[in-house]
Amino acid sequence: MRPSKGSHYRRLQRAANSGVIAECGRPELVPAAPASGHLKWSEILSHSFIHLSLNTGMEWGARILRQFVRCRRRGIDTSGNVAIIFALSLPIVVGGAGLGVETSYWYYSSLKLQAVADAAAYAGALEKVSGSDKPAIVSAATLSAASNGFAASTGIIEVFTPPSSGPNVAKKAVEVIVHQNLDRFFTSIFTQNEVGAQARAVALITDASKACVLALNPSASKAALFSGSSTTKLTGCSVMSNSIAADAIKLQGSASLDVDCLISAGGLSLANPVKTVCTSLITQALPAADPFADLPAPPATNPCQNGNQSTLQPGTYCRGLSLSGSVTLSPGVYVIQGGDFKANSNANISGEGVIIYLAGSSGVTMNGTATVKLSAPTSGTYSGVLFYADRANLAGSNTFNGTADSLLTGALYFPTQAVNYLGNFSGKNGCTQVVGSTVQWSGNTSINQDCTSLGMREIPATQSVRLVE
Repeated sequence: MRPSKGSHYRRLQRAANSGVIAECGRPELVPAAPASGHLKWSEILSHSFIHLSLNTGMEWGARILRQFVRCRRRGIDTSGNVAIIFALSLPIVVGGAGLGVETSYWYYSSLKLQAVADAAAYAGALEKVSGSDKPAIVSAATLSAASNGFAASTGIIEVFTPPSSGPNVAKKAVEVIVHQNLDRFFTSIFTQNEVGAQARAVALITDASKACVLALNPSASKAALFSGSSTTKLTGCSVMSNSIAADAIKLQGSASLDVDCLISAGGLSLANPVKTVCTSLITQALPAADPFADLPAPPATNPCQNGNQSTLQPGTYCRGLSLSGSVTLSPGVYVIQGGDFKANSNANISGEGVIIYLAGSSGVTMNGTATVKLSAPTSGTYSGVLFYADRANLAGSNTFNGTADSLLTGALYFPTQAVNYLGNFSGKNGCTQVVGSTVQWSGNTSINQDCTSLGMREIPATQSVRLVE
């Protein structure tokens, strides 16, 4: 006959009073009854739950099971213990499930946070490629993070360029570090401290090529145009167009082009085959940054200089500068305003270490019978820059022509204006760079890129961005 509940309880009390339960189990898990002789299961539960925080759930459960088996072997009736063991095990089961769910949530949140950091670093690097300053880069990275679900109210975003640590601290790169506090759920019964999570990403910018000819206009058709019967050879550099037009770089007529590569933010229109070093021409590329965006405009000075002399001095020429006969330009900065810089028919113009700044609406016109031999400074603020046009002049057009003996050594920089390069010449050792809003080329020219010895900076063509950390 099955013992009554009262009989079972009395047996359990006697076993407790004699220490049998403590003997069958682990004393630290199932204590003996108090001196009063009454078994207080609330104390057993309380004592066991405290030890739950010190032992893993599996170990604790195993100990209860061993205790249960020992008691069975001793002949003690344990039929009523099932409910007790279940009650003791239930927090382990529920807690384990809750902790698993919570840990999975933290892991998912950390992956999401890393994706936010990756996207923010990439966005910041793209902004840097466009030539923006640090505040704009930080803004682009922060906006990207926000659009990907990062809440500034629960975290912090840090943006560094160059990176603050790691193998890319000396490179052109953008580092983003995001910090966020994650909520607790089940584990909040043990501690109210928030769970801190952090993710870091670094986007590296690399130059895919260098440019000798760069058209900056973002949308013009035929932004870089090679036409007529011209033969152009560019050694060690490429032609780059920032235009997204389908014919951003166009080769028409019987023009011939030998170049490292053709790189376009839009498309290409080629009437003739192009000889290249690159394995394939590049379209839909990232636009190149303005290589001289940091160049300050030289100020006008007083008094106005006299242009009717055979040897000219640096300064401001208030009515333009029209040159005929033999003229030598002394080294320095020439500010041309109120008219164009003109090399008239049969003029013979020379000068070393000069920069010619075209203020306002001033432009350049060179006659095809003029011989012009000018070179840029090799050091200082305007190192490597021969002609520099006012960025505020949005409608100018400039023509470079001359005899085959002419030499223009340095960069021709017309960021918002058209450049027509018609002459059959380049610079000393082929060192000429042309940067314009649009560029039209119809001369027979050979140009080289290795010109750092003459103070010229390298002009990055398209740049690539990739996550490296």
